[in-house]
Amino acid sequence: MAEKIKENQFDAVGVNPFNAPVPGESLTSSPDMPRAWERPPQYTSQDNAMEAIYMEITSEDSLRKLINIINDGVALDEIAQVILYKGYTEGKFSPDLMLLLIEPTIYLLIAIADYADISDYTLYNEEVDDPDTEIPEDTITPVMMDDDEEEVKEEKRKPKKDSLGESLLSRVESELPAKVADIKEKE
Repeated sequence: MAEKIKENQFDAVGVNPFNAPVPGESLTSSPDMPRAWERPPQYTSQDNAMEAIYMEITSEDSLRKLINIINDGVALDEIAQVILYKGYTEGKFSPDLMLLLIEPTIYLLIAIADYADISDYTLYNEEVDDPDTEIPEDTITPVMMDDDEEEVKEEKRKPKKDSLGESLLSRVESELPAKVADIKEKE
């Protein structure tokens, strides 16, 4: 009656499920060597943290990579998640402040996309499949109400003053177009 033992999902990928940390093991680490997120955060105000994020993502190398990533169709909310999680794990801000930085970071990414003339960026991952953003099939042809037939110019979205703060908003409006233009020239 020798039964053949079934191969389980862990054996299929070569992982030992019992070779993992014991629950609560992180609580027994030495207090002399705390992780970055276990120490007091580097930034405690939203304005200072947003300023640091702006400086980090608008450096020449980061901005070039960021523009390429946005142009490739990666959703802006996913980019913001990566930026903010990286800052949290480096001990730059607390989890609460990280949540407060989501909106201004996405507005900053929208401004970067607009200044880089990327009009078809994806705001969030499921945006295409969202039933609220879909327009139902329509057999009615729209009627032009304006007889001038002027070309309608699409206006760029600007970040709100209350989301970025006036000092950072003025820097975004004055510095960011030149930084993006420099990167576009070098490509």
